[in-house]
Amino acid sequence: MYSHDERMKAVLLYIERGLSAADTIRELGYPSRQTLWRWYREYKAAGELHKRYRRQHGHTPEEMQAAVDYCLSHGRNISRTLKDLGYPSRVWLVKWIDELAPGKRRTHSKRRSKQKNTVVEPCTKEGLANAIAEQFGIGRSNLRKLKQELLLGERDKEAMRESSKRATPKDRDAMLAELESLDKQIYRKQMELDILTKAVEIVKKGEGIDPRELTNRAKARLIDALRTKYPLNELLVAVGMPKSSYFYQREAQRRPEKYATVREEVKRIFVNSKNTYGYRRIHSTIRDTGRVISEKVIRRIMQEEQLVVPYSKKKRRYSAYKGEITPAADNVVARDFHADRPNEKWLTDITEFHIPAGKVYLSPMIDCFDGMVVSWTIGTNPNAELVNTMLDDAKASLQPGECPIVHTDRGCHYRWPGWISRMEKAGLTRSMSKKGCSPDNAACEGFFGRTKNEMFYGRSWTGVSIAQFIDELDSYLRWYNEERIKMSLGGKSPKAYRQSLGLAE
Repeated sequence: MYSHDERMKAVLLYIERGLSAADTIRELGYPSRQTLWRWYREYKAAGELHKRYRRQHGHTPEEMQAAVDYCLSHGRNISRTLKDLGYPSRVWLVKWIDELAPGKRRTHSKRRSKQKNTVVEPCTKEGLANAIAEQFGIGRSNLRKLKQELLLGERDKEAMRESSKRATPKDRDAMLAELESLDKQIYRKQMELDILTKAVEIVKKGEGIDPRELTNRAKARLIDALRTKYPLNELLVAVGMPKSSYFYQREAQRRPEKYATVREEVKRIFVNSKNTYGYRRIHSTIRDTGRVISEKVIRRIMQEEQLVVPYSKKKRRYSAYKGEITPAADNVVARDFHADRPNEKWLTDITEFHIPAGKVYLSPMIDCFDGMVVSWTIGTNPNAELVNTMLDDAKASLQPGECPIVHTDRGCHYRWPGWISRMEKAGLTRSMSKKGCSPDNAACEGFFGRTKNEMFYGRSWTGVSIAQFIDELDSYLRWYNEERIKMSLGGKSPKAYRQSLGLAE
């Protein structure tokens, strides 16, 4: 039901927009096309719209009499009549009974009021609250509430009587129209709130999202979730979706998903990569199987499945600098980390992993040719044994005649006599970064960052022992060499890349 002002506003806007019902309804949000055309015809014929709402029940006299007879023959139960017949409303049925069978409608107000008075009146006059409560089987607190309810009810009734005496028929009509308008506004606001709530719950959008900015597929899912509560036409207007588009999306949802097998493959690859692969590396892995698919599809599937690579801020890096204890070597690499063949340039450093059980240190040797970890040692103390053992293992992998450049920072481990003598004995060339200049060893620092982002940050290590963590780190480094693909190597792991070049078995 709409007020006179709302109906006039709709008709005048309809005329202003050149009798375009779509523009009028889109701007106002009401009414339907048929209702708007009916209002326009009334305005065109009379030059005005009726101010008092004319309510029609739309039932024939035979249907009215049948409903009244059914109610009287079934215990005068109005609720049962409405449920069995399916018509009319409770208000109309009460009016029909009073009109066609006066005095035969069952009421309860007098008996209830009488019961309240019988309980409360002796209580107020004689003060025998305990006896009355025991007689009627109620508690003292309930008895007091009943008394207050009766007194407040009488006051409200008296106020309503006085208000109705003062109000004119015109005022009552205006109040009724205003009430109907408020009901409409509350209904629309509640529907908007439900739409936003479902958008957050189902479509996974933020609370401030505009439903009109969603895709048609998301709008269709939203409407399906609310169709049991609101009419379809009102939901379509609220989200700004044509009815044809809605039914197209419903039909599309019934069809088998085109990328169902790809979706499962993407999730499997992401889990097997320890949640480290982005869409580019997943696309490269799927492409190696011979399947042709767009990167955009992979990116969309990962977004829908919420497959996000964890990332944490970089923490303070471990420093092994203890001063200029021996002369520093020249920076032979000079930030040129490119190598044309394996074992031409090596990089090394020490990084720290701090877990609740203690601290663990990693010392790797990285080959600039393809990023392979030539050797590594893991321990709980950043001492000379940690780096010397790693260097010995790396030297054992060299072929005759291979003498790579070994680039380090200015840490004390690479300036002790043990390290220097091993380097000279093997004929390896020392190279050192400038003091406090981490970009001079950027390739090794990048390896540490990838390692910590992929296997260390974003995970809880509570309850993990030092030995368990060392096994986990060692397993990751083996996976890094043998399975983890790099886009710079054509979507291959370092081991597979060397095998493709015939440099390894």
